[in-house]
Amino acid sequence: MTGWHGRLLNVDLTSGRIWPEALPAELLQTYLGGRGLGVRLLRDYYQLDPFAAELPLIFAAGPLCGTAAPTAARLSVVSRSPLTGTIYDCSAGGRFAWRLKAAGYDALKIVGRSSSPVVLRVRPDGGKLLPAEKLWGEPIGTTVKALADHGSVAAIGPAGENRVLYANIMMGEGNSVGRGGLGAVMGGKNLKALTVSGEQKVAIVDRQRFDEARQDIIRLFKASPVIFGDLGIAEYGTPALVDLMAQRRMAPTENFRKTIFSAADHYSGPAIRKAYQPKNHGCYGCPIQCKKSMQDGTPLPEYETVNHFGALNGIDDLRSIVNSNNLCNQLGMDTISAAASISAWGEVNGRFPRAEEIGALLQAIARREGEGELLAQGAARLTRQLGRPELSMSVKGLELPAYDPRGAYGMALAYCTSNRGGCHLRAYPISHEILRKPVPTDRFDFAGKARMIKIAEDCNATIDSLVACKFSFFGASLEEYAELLAATTGVEYSPQSLKEIGERIYLTERYYNQQLGFSAEHDMLPERFFSEPGSSGDGIEVPPIERARFVEEREKYYRIRGLNERGEFNENYLERQP
Repeated sequence: MTGWHGRLLNVDLTSGRIWPEALPAELLQTYLGGRGLGVRLLRDYYQLDPFAAELPLIFAAGPLCGTAAPTAARLSVVSRSPLTGTIYDCSAGGRFAWRLKAAGYDALKIVGRSSSPVVLRVRPDGGKLLPAEKLWGEPIGTTVKALADHGSVAAIGPAGENRVLYANIMMGEGNSVGRGGLGAVMGGKNLKALTVSGEQKVAIVDRQRFDEARQDIIRLFKASPVIFGDLGIAEYGTPALVDLMAQRRMAPTENFRKTIFSAADHYSGPAIRKAYQPKNHGCYGCPIQCKKSMQDGTPLPEYETVNHFGALNGIDDLRSIVNSNNLCNQLGMDTISAAASISAWGEVNGRFPRAEEIGALLQAIARREGEGELLAQGAARLTRQLGRPELSMSVKGLELPAYDPRGAYGMALAYCTSNRGGCHLRAYPISHEILRKPVPTDRFDFAGKARMIKIAEDCNATIDSLVACKFSFFGASLEEYAELLAATTGVEYSPQSLKEIGERIYLTERYYNQQLGFSAEHDMLPERFFSEPGSSGDGIEVPPIERARFVEEREKYYRIRGLNERGEFNENYLERQP
């Protein structure tokens, strides 16, 4: 095989046993890698509790990782979320994925629980567990520095050690495996960090075809107004969206009570550039380089983070927002869920925290001290405990990101049909509803959105399994990536066959969730969005979403998916799948 090594490294932390296993070519060709491979490998385990020792934590790279394919130096981590209870995956870039492939493995499958903190060191000749008691309790930066001689590092901070339900796994270069709390799963296994190193090359079957496909993608990147054009993701990073969301009047503010924040320009892309004169950087080998950092290399926040530590909590202090981002990165904690949990807590208490209070709250969350014990459980649990469950702005227990659904009805539907909960990245319809010029008028209309979201979910499941960055698809398409994949592996793929793979992956996740008790009642937005308007003005009306119309389009989505009116399968879906 080329593209894939056909090797999985098994690790049992309870016994200390580590051994390689062959991955069949048919399995890899059917599920690709990343998200798809991880979801397939969970088939016999998905019903286990997120903190059960035998629940696997799977790190899986894609078939293009290790090649010069643009934005493909990524991997997915797959398990079950302690925050949502759903099947869960998240992808991250950095050198870790590249070096995992260079060590000769497509994936790591980690089960068990060590009796004491350990580090897993992976090399081409296998793995080894090293004692990590001295690193337990240390922040991410200290851990990465201590292990730098072992290769690329993926680690948890105090939040993961203390099982904060939205703890992250942090890559040594600053990228994060975020949102659903897979850092807590890793902490529950007493696994402080992983390191990988290797030098094995990934072979390519047809170099000329590969180079031509790569050149086509780079050309499309350069022509994209979103990547290198006037929308400025390459220039400003994702905070370029701050001004755009203000113009669309869909920036979540004060726990989604409003959709406009008058001081958002204090932390916009241009404001960050003026204050920090940032350096460009990005994932390994990526031509977009969308990430920004301070001159000393400290990562600067992304759009979701600046909005949620800004408008969502009524804070306009850029320094506070940057400090919150850095603290979350060092503590190993998701910025979206942390800020959203603080915001929900603030509304329950009748007062959002001041900028100078946020740092102490984040420290308390990571250590589960004082109010941090409650906040560490996420917005859905904390609002239930405080008797105000309606103030959790979440779907399936996952706090919503920084696109108010009253301003984009496709996004509203996508939040609810997402298998991992309130996430914009499963369908990611912002190209259609938000980034187009002139301003799209159909963003306040459900017509056609069911089919659009279904197709987008299937495509994005494929993208997450290749594993490529979604920003690539602001320029390129599955057609170009199918060419790259065929050139690398010698297996012919078309955009249609890739979408069929994505559909299989999405439906497998949905079936897992159904068996775990999820159905139509969980595919629902918080009541606020149906009963309260957004912040109208500047000629834009932001009414509440019409519930009956939302339900109608959701039912249409179910029909398109071949599900019943409860959003469920009428048969055992897995019996027909390889």
